[in-house]
Amino acid sequence: MVPLSIWAEKADRDKPMNIEADRLDHDELKQISIFKGRVVATKGTLILRGALLEVRQDPEGYQYGVMTPPPGERAFYRQKREGLNEWMEGEADRIEYDGKADRVTLIQRSELRRYRGTELSDEMHGQRIVYENLTDQFMVDGKSALAGPSTGRIRAVLTPKKKEDKP
Repeated sequence: MVPLSIWAEKADRDKPMNIEADRLDHDELKQISIFKGRVVATKGTLILRGALLEVRQDPEGYQYGVMTPPPGERAFYRQKREGLNEWMEGEADRIEYDGKADRVTLIQRSELRRYRGTELSDEMHGQRIVYENLTDQFMVDGKSALAGPSTGRIRAVLTPKKKEDKP
């Protein structure tokens, strides 16, 4: 695993989750909602897109979600970094959101990219990528029991920040 530090919008954690889909199946007793068909979920600057989103809410009000993509595609994730003109963006066969831990996990065929403005800066590939918003870190795992068979290796491209011109 490769841990690296990053910062996402910490205020996103307390924002309401807004979801658009073609269909909703809700179980009030179990506090589970299943959104189907062209699902788009937003929570502050956090965006999730896919074919199916299952959202569960615990007694404390924290939300947990699992996004899966249409067949042959990957689910999508995007979030702004705190106080910067930078965005984290990723795709995977499965994306899990944990509202209590403020964590996003990308599972199988996972890719995470950092954009500075509109320019691609860093890019990571692995079987499992865990983005920890509260600790400002993410980890890339090339071989994960949760993600199925792989080469066991991660790939990363890290671009140095451009030095600003001094007057």
